[in-house]
Amino acid sequence: MEQAAWARDLAEQLLAKPLPRRWAHTKGVAARAVLLAPILGDEADALTAAAYLHDIGYSPELVDTGFHPLDGARYLRDVAGADERLCRLVAHHSCAVNEAAERGLLDVLNAEFTQERPELADALTYCDMTTGPDGRHLDVTERLAEIHARYGSEHLVSRSITAATPCILAAVTSVTSTLAQRIGPSA
Repeated sequence: MEQAAWARDLAEQLLAKPLPRRWAHTKGVAARAVLLAPILGDEADALTAAAYLHDIGYSPELVDTGFHPLDGARYLRDVAGADERLCRLVAHHSCAVNEAAERGLLDVLNAEFTQERPELADALTYCDMTTGPDGRHLDVTERLAEIHARYGSEHLVSRSITAATPCILAAVTSVTSTLAQRIGPSA
């Protein structure tokens, strides 16, 4: 848990004071990631670290493009010297390519950060999309509805989430199925 501890400290430094609700969400996402250890084995620490870091791009200190996955990944790469896998996971978390396209940043995102292998990307999407803004566990449909309600139907985030919904649902279904096969359906 060495990488996860470093990530927790960095995320807390960037989010806790300026964005306490975002920090609550982040801690909840990381707690969900810890629950995936039985199916991730040696990669559990990397996923937990990515869960802590996935939303650091919202930090007022880091905002550059206004697209938090790209801003966070750039900070991790250029300032924090983070592992490439963490940068890729943050850059592409929760089907971020859809929002990147809405913002005209898809080519930039893909040029700077390749996608991580699907199993880890799906695991991070699962953790993010089953955790509400206050850090509580939510069903994925509740989480998607919460995002739409928060932003309104015409906002680019809502349009992006609508486009990403099949990707998000597939990721959550895949992880849920793997958990059920390995440790039982109560996960």
